[in-house]
Amino acid sequence: MKLLLNFLVLLITTITIGQNTYLYCGKLIDTKNGKVLTNKTIIVSGKKIIAVEDGFSQPKSADDIVIDLKTKTVMPGLIDMHVHLENEYNPKVYLNRFTDNDADIAFKSAVYAKETLNAGFTTVRDLGGTGVNISLRNAINSGLVDGPRIFTAGKIISSTGGHGDPTNGMRKDLTGDPGPREGVINSVDDAKKAVRQRYKDGADNIKITATGGVLSVAKNGQNPQFTLEEIKAICDTAKDYGMIIAAHAHGDEGMQRAIVGGVTTIEHGTLMSDETMELMKKYGTYYVPTIAAGKAVADNAKISGFYPEIIVPKALEIGPKIQSTFGRAYKKGVKIAFGTDAGVFPHGQNGKEFGYMVEAGMPAMETIQSATIIPSQLLSMDTEIGIIAPNFIADIVATNDDPIENINTMENVIFVMKDGKVYKN
Repeated sequence: MKLLLNFLVLLITTITIGQNTYLYCGKLIDTKNGKVLTNKTIIVSGKKIIAVEDGFSQPKSADDIVIDLKTKTVMPGLIDMHVHLENEYNPKVYLNRFTDNDADIAFKSAVYAKETLNAGFTTVRDLGGTGVNISLRNAINSGLVDGPRIFTAGKIISSTGGHGDPTNGMRKDLTGDPGPREGVINSVDDAKKAVRQRYKDGADNIKITATGGVLSVAKNGQNPQFTLEEIKAICDTAKDYGMIIAAHAHGDEGMQRAIVGGVTTIEHGTLMSDETMELMKKYGTYYVPTIAAGKAVADNAKISGFYPEIIVPKALEIGPKIQSTFGRAYKKGVKIAFGTDAGVFPHGQNGKEFGYMVEAGMPAMETIQSATIIPSQLLSMDTEIGIIAPNFIADIVATNDDPIENINTMENVIFVMKDGKVYKN
């Protein structure tokens, strides 16, 4: 009996030790304290980090794996708080609404998800699609598809004719009268029903279009599109279900209604006034700037035929302004969370946002914190992701250069581990 027990202990010990991975890090970004550490070993067992040790620790078993990142800079997996994994804008995207089946969207989204993960983004917030994004999240969680951890809004909530109304621009016999199920509301009761429908569909959070938008087939890109009462109904109902709320907003009045109404984040924020910035500070609202998207739409608008004609003047007016608005908001002390609106530009290029943020005045370390520890708090995952420390999930990425010295290295992540599994090395 004693021999059998000894054998079982030896077997269990061997299995446990054999799972460990040792990452030798030349530089390691401590996102909690905003410091760059040197010569560290991260030890990973299964999906979790079990230790972070000084120097380069020797493996304890012949079965252990060693990954040499001594010449690299290592940091937590990145978090993008604004992506659209179902599509990628091109001159045919408006026609694709009539030709793509859900299966077509799903196959494309799987490609975009993998590109996003390979760019170092191990967690994302998907802010609106057809609902295929919910199935994509489930497929990734089940291990069927490679991609980031997804928190999805499912379908956007908008008003009739507003930014996000899925029938904008269609001929009259196709527009119908979409309602809360489709994400279109026109009253407080509609607002509550739309949130509950998102919950029923399996969404993790809520996205509303508080103002007009650039890429919708509609004339106005900045007018407020909900009453304050409707926004409050959305936010109160969402919070009952444990959901955070993102508000697409370009115009100032719509932003103010969204902030007072209780949203968690303002997306884009292009025409944000100083008064609105102070309001965000008062209410604790976060700003997700999406500078990369603004630059992309302005550039694409100069290409003949890329967008429908009604979109071009909006893109040329709104797109170039986001970066300077971000710079002002940062200097004012508005809380910032990293987000790109990837899908408006090619997936996998999310890392460009870091450079744009630095250009506008945010220090490189703070841009990295805005894409790690800060969004982890917004997603209520701050005890699991966003920091490299024992008991955290092993979401770990690395770059060739130190981003504190060369922020553009964030555009070329060369190592990606998610949930303890290496996807890129």
